[in-house]
Amino acid sequence: MTAVTVSPKFQIVIPKEVRESLGIFSGQKIQVLIHQNRIELVPLKPMKKMRGFLKGINTKIPRDKDRV
Repeated sequence: MTAVTVSPKFQIVIPKEVRESLGIFSGQKIQVLIHQNRIELVPLKPMKKMRGFLKGINTKIPRDKDRV
């Protein structure tokens, strides 16, 4: 695990290994969440790139009557 330092402007630098492994690029939006006393950064992807990401998901699960 890599540690980063918070700057006086409360900024951090995402390490190169992390950026490359997640495909994060300059100007990309990242959602910031607080979960169980920690900060989570979630890269947001354009909708066009999301097409097909659920391919192969099981749609035969039982559903509540109000969710059909």
